[in-house]
Formats: sequence, C-alpha cells, structure tokens
Amino acid sequence: MTSAAPTTSPKIRRALISVSDKQGLVELGKALAEAGVEVLSTGGTASALKAAGVAVKDVSEHTGFPEMMDGRLKTLHPKVHGGLLAIRGNAEHDKAAAEHGIGPIDLLIVNLYPFEATVAKGAGYDECVENIDIGGPAMIRAAAKNHASVTVIVDPADYSKLLGDMAQHNGATCPKFRRKMAQKAYARTAAYDAAISNWLGAVIDNPEGTAEGFPRTFTVQFTKAQGMRYGENPHQQAAFYVASGTGIDASVSTAKQLQGKELSYNNIADTDAALECVKEFRDKPACVIVKHANPCGVAEADTLLAAYERAFLTDPESAFGGIIAFNQELDATTANVILEKQFVEVIIAPSVAAGVSEAVAAKKNVRLLVCGAWPAEPSPRLDYKRVTGGLLVQDSDLKLYEKLEVATKRKPSDAEMADLLFAWKIAKFVKSNAIVYAKDRATIGVGAGQMSRVNSSRIAVIKAGMAGLDVKGSVVASDAFFPFADGLLAAAEAGATAIIQPGGSMRDDEVIKAADDKGLAMVFTGMRHFRH
Repeated sequence: MTSAAPTTSPKIRRALISVSDKQGLVELGKALAEAGVEVLSTGGTASALKAAGVAVKDVSEHTGFPEMMDGRLKTLHPKVHGGLLAIRGNAEHDKAAAEHGIGPIDLLIVNLYPFEATVAKGAGYDECVENIDIGGPAMIRAAAKNHASVTVIVDPADYSKLLGDMAQHNGATCPKFRRKMAQKAYARTAAYDAAISNWLGAVIDNPEGTAEGFPRTFTVQFTKAQGMRYGENPHQQAAFYVASGTGIDASVSTAKQLQGKELSYNNIADTDAALECVKEFRDKPACVIVKHANPCGVAEADTLLAAYERAFLTDPESAFGGIIAFNQELDATTANVILEKQFVEVIIAPSVAAGVSEAVAAKKNVRLLVCGAWPAEPSPRLDYKRVTGGLLVQDSDLKLYEKLEVATKRKPSDAEMADLLFAWKIAKFVKSNAIVYAKDRATIGVGAGQMSRVNSSRIAVIKAGMAGLDVKGSVVASDAFFPFADGLLAAAEAGATAIIQPGGSMRDDEVIKAADDKGLAMVFTGMRHFRH
C-alpha cells in the first residue's frame, strides 16, 4: 500500500473554494490571490469573489464539464478529485495525472450546505433533502485523506490560522497543521452525516415528512474540552467532552473558568447540578450549595450574601468542600464571606463584580467560573444516561408542574404557597427519593437518594436538627407521590404545615384523609420529578 505520510510541505499554488457560509470569504480570497494562489470556485462563491475583484477560475472551466442538474453536479469530476487525491511524487499518480490533464489542488476550502439550520427552522421535507450536500463531503474526505500534501479547511474560524501558517512556511503549510485540519474535516463530515441520519430516522415513518419522536438510530458528536487527572476515583482515567453544536447558553459546558486549578470529573458533575438548580430562581437573589450532586442548601433573599448565608445554615457539614452557584452577579463582599466561612471547591455565577477575582485568587485552588446570563425560557434539549451496552435518551425535565390543585380541606396560605413552590423547584434536583423541607424561601432539611420515601423524610428532619433548625412551620416537597400515608405522617409529626407532591397514587384518598386529619394543606402538581 502506498504511504501518504506528511513528510513535505508543498507550496500552495492552487485552491478550490466552495462555501455556503460566506463569512470571511472575500478577505481570504484576496489574501490567497496576493500570495499567488490560483483560485478555483463554483456558483455563488465564485460570484462573490469576482464581485470583490478576486481573479477566479470556474470549476467548470477547469474540468471542461458544465455544472448541471441545478448545481447538483459540478465538483464530482476526476480533475477535481484526482487533483485532491494524487500523492505528490508518486510515479504512478504523476503519470496518470499527466496523461489525463489532472492538475494538483493544494488547498480545499469548503463548508457545507446548511442542512442542520434548515431542519432547525422547521423547513419541509423536500427543502431539507435539497440541503443535503454531496459534492462538499466528497471533496472534504478526499482532501483530508491526502493531508500529506493537501490542506483542507472547513471552518471560517480557521482562515486566519491558515494564512498565518502559510506566512510562516513560505506559502506552504506545515504537516502538523494539515493533520489538525484533516481531523477537524472528518469530524465535520461525521457530524453532518449524523445530523442527516438522525433526521431521516425521525421522519421516515411520518407521512407528513416532519421529525417526531426519537430516530431509529441516534448519533451525537462530542468534542474533547479537557483531559483529567482521573475520574470519579483516582484509578479511573477520564476526559470532559462537550456536545458539538448544542449552543446551550449558561451551562457548565460553556462556562469560562477565571481562576483556580483544573476542574475534576466530580467538580464538573456537581457544578452542573448546582447551576441547573439555581437557574430555576429568577425573582430574587438565590444561592444553591451542592455536595455529591445533591443540593444541601438553597435559599432566596433580598441580597446575594443573605441568600448564601441562609443556604449555608441548612447543612454546614455538607457544605464543606461543596459547589456554590448563584443566579446573579457575584459581589466581592459575598465572595470574601464564602472564603472566610468555608472550604469551597467551585463558585459559579452569571458574572462577577470588580474585586471578586482578586479575592478568590487568595485561595489558589478555588475554581471561579462565569457562565453568562440565561434566557427566561430554557431551550428544549436532550439528556443522556449511559448504561452498559446502551444509551438512555430523554427530553430534559424543564417543566415545573402540570397544574396546581389543592387536594385538602385546608388551602395553603400565601406564604405557604410561596414556600411550597420554592421547595418544589429544589425537589427537581434532589436524587430520588427526594424530600425537601423549606421555610421562608430557604431549605430546612433535605433527604435524598433513599430507597424509601419515608426514610428520606426522616433523614431530612434529622439533618435539620443537626443544623439547629426548627422544622415546625415548614413546608415539604416530595418529588413523587406518597404511596402510603407514612411519609406524610412523618412530616406532620416533625411540624410541617403544608405539602406539595404530584399526586396520582392509588392511595391518594388515604393520604388526603391523613393530611386532613392533621390539619395540613396539600397541593398536587400532576407532575413528578424523579432524578436518578
């Protein structure tokens, strides 16, 4: 087999440019022309370059074969693919190229028809199909395979890097740059094919040609964001990958780290849990403290500092070494209090005020992250859970409740209802079985991850007592219905006055009667929030 190892750096003399995204095109074309590169192009790309005064040779002129079939057939020609695939210096390849008049193409710049954007805007079936690029992926794969001699660029963000590398290497590109661009090119065609396959798999059984439900096959691409010293435990290797093309704002995947040592595997998982929980609170300053993926303290208050201090009081023991998330800009006063009061692994907020970075820098191991503001309504997205030999995929749990229905004789007071909704938001992010006690928009006790709901209720009360907090007069949220009255009775015995839960149990009547007997107010939401 003929080797194509990148051992040389040939000067770029001919480039083929065919792009859907015209960003930076004219500047690139002019720079290549000034470097003495012959530019081949097609369709709208050629027109844009010519209009800017860049000398362009149409691909049809280069191949001697006209574009046809509404542009579907233009670059699928031996003079294009031979120019990309020919191994420079290989006697057999050179002989074939000379016999058939195939000139080398040293640089390929292609970005593909906007298939993903066409689907995202809700276009019809025929329009989506027409935006499936054929010639582009074929050329990209050919150029990337022959990266020993050919440079391939698929992202406008790399135009400046290309020109910089050419400037450093006398009009050529270095092998390392070509390898990097080749990998990026194959990643792009893989993601493109995955998007097409996923879409077809979702529409294939729908006579209307619209995507509904989950596709027959499911492919998603992730890009490595960082390597890690280890995973959940020191004997496990790990890396952090971010879903490509998600565009999710204000997430741990897109957050910027301002200072501190590298995030660990567990740091990232816990920071995600803390941030997603605090994003539920928009009306007032809020703080969420997470330990081992569970909120151990949450509070709203009139100031960020007060919210933090009240959240910390819920469970000071668990807060040690925890993750702290805020829903508003972090101020220097609050940051200093945190650092004086406790050991913290990560602090994340939409932004930080003047003096915060300097304050946190005094603790060099503390990670400080900013994530930006988040929209009022979260965008739909998918959640993944890996199991041995498979992948569970579901819509994200973005809704709060289906309805609010008072199931008991006594209605909750306005203050109780405010606390019930506060506790209900937190219950979404506590591992099931989840029980959350709250009072005055602050957690009192949290019971998480137990095999029985009644034990979660008991543990929450125990933890409240250990923190010196009084459960009397608090409200309770349960992430799923009470299958028996025992969990509710445990809450009543602890001094809770109101309960919020999904309802829907076969024994709802029994549970409602128990609540009425204890004088409790109980609200059904019609929606559970299991979190495993």
